[in-house]
Amino acid sequence: MFAALHAVLFLPGGAWRSLVIYLMPIEGIVLGPSVGFVTALIGSTIARLIKPDIFWIFGIIAEPIGVAAAGLLAKGRWKEIQLIYGVMLSAYFLHPYGRMLPLWTVLDLLVAFALVYPVSKIGTWVWTEQTKKFAAALLLIAFVSTVADSMARVFLLIPCRLYEFLGFSSYEKLASIFIFGASGSYIEDGLVSIVTLLAGVPLMLSLRRVLGLRQPIS
Repeated sequence: MFAALHAVLFLPGGAWRSLVIYLMPIEGIVLGPSVGFVTALIGSTIARLIKPDIFWIFGIIAEPIGVAAAGLLAKGRWKEIQLIYGVMLSAYFLHPYGRMLPLWTVLDLLVAFALVYPVSKIGTWVWTEQTKKFAAALLLIAFVSTVADSMARVFLLIPCRLYEFLGFSSYEKLASIFIFGASGSYIEDGLVSIVTLLAGVPLMLSLRRVLGLRQPIS
């Protein structure tokens, strides 16, 4: 069901990427890191087969990572996410373009990296009956997992040098696209937070009751 939803929500597109970003935190929390990763991989692959584009590799790799991050945080685990963030951030700043691009473009990545450990400590609140704690945990998990998706895309674009494949061979071309995308990413972070509070909270509460969940499936 989640793989089908993942694929379907990709097809209409979205304000910046696709509507699937609003599903990913719920997907990870319910399914857990391992089942969630595989489910998102299946869903994102099917979506790109139905609606192919030149950026297909970004979604197929980044979306499962974002879902797995949400699942790990919902289980109170932080070491795996911290390792992934650390490797990707280090690779970004070791690349010459990563040091040349404005720091503000990756501030959300740095904030999320700093939040991984504290969010893992309250991530299990998504299973509590206290509404305020539940909403706070869900909101923070949504932010960190959405940024994990963004981090994977940045890692693929710059340290993995996909910018050359996409035709952004010069720094000037890459910087113009990257800065525009970073601006959109901050708006996207805000949209995910709003949608999580308005729709994610009641959806997650309903799924918990219907499925009898007290922890992620995996």
